Amino acid sequence: MRNRLTERIAALVVAGFFLGGCSSSPMGNLVSGVPPPAGSLGQAAPSAFAGTDAYDTAVDYVATFYPLWFTYEQWKISSVNQLIGPRAMDPIYHAVVAPNDDTLYANSVVDLTKEPLILTIPATKDIYSVLSTDAFGDVNDTGIKDSGTYGLTGPNWKGKLPPGVTQVSLPTNFSALIIRVDKYSPEGENEKAEAERFRRNLHAAPLALYVKNHAARPARIVSVLYFSAPFKQAADELATNESIAFLGELQKAVASANPPALTPSEQRLSDRFNALFNAKTRNDSAFIDGTRKAHELILSRYLDHLDKNNWIGFATIGTTWGRVVRSSISEFIQYGNSHATAAYYQTFKDGSGKALDGRAHQYVLTFSKDEIPQAQRFWSVTGYLPDSITLIKNSANKYLIGSYTPGLQKNKDGSISLYMAQRKPKGVPAANWLPVPKGQFNLMLRVYGPEGRVAHDTYIPPAVVTTR
Repeated sequence: MRNRLTERIAALVVAGFFLGGCSSSPMGNLVSGVPPPAGSLGQAAPSAFAGTDAYDTAVDYVATFYPLWFTYEQWKISSVNQLIGPRAMDPIYHAVVAPNDDTLYANSVVDLTKEPLILTIPATKDIYSVLSTDAFGDVNDTGIKDSGTYGLTGPNWKGKLPPGVTQVSLPTNFSALIIRVDKYSPEGENEKAEAERFRRNLHAAPLALYVKNHAARPARIVSVLYFSAPFKQAADELATNESIAFLGELQKAVASANPPALTPSEQRLSDRFNALFNAKTRNDSAFIDGTRKAHELILSRYLDHLDKNNWIGFATIGTTWGRVVRSSISEFIQYGNSHATAAYYQTFKDGSGKALDGRAHQYVLTFSKDEIPQAQRFWSVTGYLPDSITLIKNSANKYLIGSYTPGLQKNKDGSISLYMAQRKPKGVPAANWLPVPKGQFNLMLRVYGPEGRVAHDTYIPPAVVTTR
């Protein structure tokens, strides 16, 4: 199983280098409303085993624990108790879905089983946010908003932190830590240099190491190649085409030390699955069909959650989400902030319900004066490929348009029009143009520091419209 999974991820990494601009995929068919062949990715064939214990348990198990597969595989190769970040964002970045290019990242897996982790945040004029999540993606409220030195402690730790260190109690020993610092001020001032200084002066070190050297373990900035393993594509492929292997790895993830303590209902589900999956007379066909059905439910729960303009949005990320939504978010916006920090809206379709396709059309997204998202920090629109939800390779090396984009022009009536096309349309300001591929794509609108209707979850982005 380990060799098969490693080979699958490696093959997808290689494919990503050579086919990075390709956007056709079975999931692309799903979002366009054209069902793929029965049994292929994203569309399970009707099962003769529906209603059996193995089938029903597999559906529940995968729908409930799907996020743990991602964190189990990601955290195996991630930096532990050491902040790292990519030198620059690039389409090669596949480690998590929907990466943003608005901020500079520094992230780490946090392991508090032996001792606290001391996090030092330097003073800066730049705006930043600190995200801590458990293995499911549930957000831990750290309360960290200011510069200083913080001691992240696990639920069973008893001890005394050094003077000047503020304790932050986390509910689990294992978690993800992501610090994002804005490249531009809300007024559009370029703050990349200061953001980079801030990022490089972040420190995260285990307590014993910190006591010896308060400046230990500054954030390491590494090649984006470090983040090229395509976990989403591996999960899609394995869950659909090698379901038993996928279930075996998911079983290890559930049993690992990574997740928080299971709830009583989760524990009963895990026990029931283990008894059936480990049985000598295991019904593989039922487990395969159940896994495919669960994967289909995970995709459809997200893709069918449309507003009147065909945008998808969830204000419950990391907080009050249900189990299937939680799994869907791992598939499409893993490590998303809670709504209080950032709001996310994604669309795979234009206003008429047709799949966004750069080969067939050019598009415009116009925010009327009253529809411009209200944000304390920024809003931005990023283009992604539909299968991997990763950045679109283009000769301009431009991946988004933001409220801070230099030269962004408003229309005479105060509205803002963003144009999506393979090449810049004639007469369109370069700042208002977003390159898209020769094929299907999707868009994500981010609003960092939501205000007004966005904060109240009553905002609906305008429809994307074809221009030719």
